[in-house]
Amino acid sequence: MEQEPHWERQLIEKLASAGLIEQRRTRRWKTFFRLMWLGVALLALYGLFSTPALENHNGAHTALVALDGVIDSESQASGKLLEGLQQAYDDSNTRGIIIRANSPGGSPALSGIANDEIRRLKSLHPNIPLYVVVEEVCASGCYYIAAAADRIYVDKASLVGSIGVISEGFGFNKAMDKLGIERRLATAGSNKGMGDPFSPQEPKQEAIRQSLLNDIHQQFIAVVKQGRGQRLKNDPELFSGRVWLGSGAVPLGLADGLGSVNSVAREVIKAETVVDFTPDDDFASRVARQVGVAFRGSVSSLFDLRWR
Repeated sequence: MEQEPHWERQLIEKLASAGLIEQRRTRRWKTFFRLMWLGVALLALYGLFSTPALENHNGAHTALVALDGVIDSESQASGKLLEGLQQAYDDSNTRGIIIRANSPGGSPALSGIANDEIRRLKSLHPNIPLYVVVEEVCASGCYYIAAAADRIYVDKASLVGSIGVISEGFGFNKAMDKLGIERRLATAGSNKGMGDPFSPQEPKQEAIRQSLLNDIHQQFIAVVKQGRGQRLKNDPELFSGRVWLGSGAVPLGLADGLGSVNSVAREVIKAETVVDFTPDDDFASRVARQVGVAFRGSVSSLFDLRWR
């Protein structure tokens, strides 16, 4: 069969045309992905540097701020609580505030800071009542914070109390002796290695640890007595570190009554509309938290002190 004239030229032209089409397609995809990543970067920068505007909600309402999870620097539970409370107080339509509590406790220091700040905010806004509504659990540091409220409401099956402090850890020195492992620890300061899990316990250092626990426990007891006042019953078990169901916490004065967020807003505050002021995590907060976690100091880990 006779070849079509100039077939080589036609083939080259077709290949060149296909190559040009592929180059244009590749450039379009590159442009698309560049624009997409630029958008992602702009969104990240916006989240990093922008601050949410305070919204003034129309109409009288009950402000809600959640206290969820373990109270520590990683979760920022107490920080978000205080930020939400400040915004709730600043809103002119807030008729009352509810802290919805679901926390097993955590850091004594952060709980104490939150308690002090709540008292300060209450003194600045005496006409806005502040209540705590416990859903599942409000124990240890959570109850330390709750003691600053005007009233505490619980469900009959809520867990409340645990007014105590705990320091826990492990001792590996006997296992090391059996394995023939020698601990070589050098310190400047006779108590600098206190709490080291690979060294034998020293009676003097254990006495120091117990003194710390006792002092923090007394701080906890004083704050609860200050906040609850004459409502507390004279029961030696109150400050033993045990917990009660909500139905048992009310007769002891640890709580004021049974109630939910909706019932307290409707029947106590008399503002049925509930507006949630709990701050959301933004990009900057997440980055800062990860940096903070990476550089957490070793001092707190030596004792691992927690309300409990």
